[in-house]
Amino acid sequence: MQTEAAAVLAAEEGFWAEAYPIIPHPAELIVGLIAFGILYWIIATRVVPRFEEVYAERAAAIEGGMKQAEEAQAEAEAALEQYRAQLAEARAEAQKIREDARAEGAAIVAEMRERASTEAARITESAHRQIEAERQQAVIQLRHEVGTLAVTLASRIVGESLQDEARQSRVVERFLTDLERSDADAVRARAGAGQDA
Repeated sequence: MQTEAAAVLAAEEGFWAEAYPIIPHPAELIVGLIAFGILYWIIATRVVPRFEEVYAERAAAIEGGMKQAEEAQAEAEAALEQYRAQLAEARAEAQKIREDARAEGAAIVAEMRERASTEAARITESAHRQIEAERQQAVIQLRHEVGTLAVTLASRIVGESLQDEARQSRVVERFLTDLERSDADAVRARAGAGQDA
C-alpha cells in the first residue's frame, strides 16, 4: 500500500511536472505561502515600526536642524544689524569729534591771533610812546644845544655878553622860530615845485 501510494505520488508528481513546468508544486506553494506569511508578520510587527521610528527621528532631527539653522541665521542677521548700527554710531561720533576738533582749533587760532594782535598793538603803542618821549627829549636837548650855540654865536657877532637868562631865552626862541619858519617855507616851496612839474 505504501508502495502504491508512493507510486501514485510519483506518477502524480511526474504528471504535475510535465503538465505545468512553471507552476510550483502545491506543497511548495503552501510552504512558501506560510513562510511568506511569517516573514510578512515579522516585517510588519518588527521591522516596519522600527523604520518608521528611525524615519520620524530623522525627520525631527532635520526639521530641528533647519529650525536651528533659521534661528542661527536670524541671530546672525540681528548681530549684523547691531554691528552696522554700532559702526554707523562710531562713524557719527568720529565725525562729531573731528568737527569739534576743527572748531576748537579754529577758536584757538582766532584767540592766538587776537592775542598776537593785542600784543602787537601794545608793543606798537609802547614804541610810539617811547619814540615820542625820545623825540621830546631830543628836541629839548637839541634846543638846549642850539640855544647854547646860538648864544655863543650871537655873543661873538654882537660882541656883547648874553649871559642874562631872560635875554638868552628870547634869543634862542626867536632863532628856533625863524628856523622852523624857514623849514616850513622850504617844504611849501618843494610842494609847489612838485605840483608844477
